[in-house]
Amino acid sequence: MRLGRLALAAGALLLVTTASVPDGTPLSQTERHDAYSSDAARGVRPRGAAPDPAVVRPPHEVPFGAFVGSWDTYIPQIAKFSGWLGGARVQVGHTYLAGNGWADVEGENQVLGLWSQWKLSRPDRGLVLGVPMLVPNEGDLSDGEVVKLLARGNRGEFDRHFLKLARKLVAFGGGDTVVTLGWEMNGTTYTSRCRPDPAAWKAYWRRIVTVMRSVPGQHFRFDFTPTRGLDAIPWTRCYPGDDVVDIVGMDAYDMPAGATFDDMVAEPYGLQDQVEFAARRGKPVSYPEWGLFRNGDNPEYVRRMTEWMRTHDTAYQTVTDYCPHGFWGCTRNPRSTTAYRQLMTGSAGAPGGLGSGQPARR
Repeated sequence: MRLGRLALAAGALLLVTTASVPDGTPLSQTERHDAYSSDAARGVRPRGAAPDPAVVRPPHEVPFGAFVGSWDTYIPQIAKFSGWLGGARVQVGHTYLAGNGWADVEGENQVLGLWSQWKLSRPDRGLVLGVPMLVPNEGDLSDGEVVKLLARGNRGEFDRHFLKLARKLVAFGGGDTVVTLGWEMNGTTYTSRCRPDPAAWKAYWRRIVTVMRSVPGQHFRFDFTPTRGLDAIPWTRCYPGDDVVDIVGMDAYDMPAGATFDDMVAEPYGLQDQVEFAARRGKPVSYPEWGLFRNGDNPEYVRRMTEWMRTHDTAYQTVTDYCPHGFWGCTRNPRSTTAYRQLMTGSAGAPGGLGSGQPARR
């Protein structure tokens, strides 16, 4: 999601049709086939294999929320969103740090304090915070520039910024925040991306997690959140390790044009691969960003996506609620809006809410 240019957020989600080797060179068709085949060793279902039925669960409520804005002025919107859904129990607040400079990554006291107040006002609430790994996160930097920044990060030059953020979150009562660190890392939109140097990216993720977990009183959970499908690089090549990941997330919009929901489930590195990959590691999944996109007003997608989240081990879900993706903050999708309201109105939420997850390892 583009934070500085929300009207261009769709650009963050464009899929590409080629994978890449660690130096960014496009893979041939044969090499892509070999990459898919080798993923069995990484816990991804081999191409053509039957889905694992063990990952399916009986329908259940999932902690949910909506992205209704990044800054403090948008917090009252959550209550309005809940009222629109007949007083549904919105248990998840979702926001982002902008990433224009390191001061953004350290977190603004007023904003973090207000979000923590919202979270602490009810014990089943939780905060999901998108944290860039590099700045400027939307600076259109070249792959070469990203490689240099990753090297600096691995030398510890940026540790202090993540340490300050972690200390602030704990001080404000947000020590159990879910951190979507370097979200959509398998794409090309952000500076905090993996493709230019996957090994360095994974090492840097591990370093950041270690720094943030060093703060007394923290119980952060780190959510590894690629885009759905094969983007600029298979997301399995960016996975930094089970000891530094608590949730296997996925940003999953209704795209590309003409795709059915079954396509989204079965595609390489799609929904089925995600839930099986997570299950083999004993981790829940999440959907920090989902909503409409390339297929217009599509209530079938809304129903199927909601059913998918309710029948898998989903830690939380938050719809992106502005045009063209959303239902409350966007009036372009009347049929999908009706479907969403039918599914979510009056929801009592999940027992324990987002705060019921296990603390991070130390």
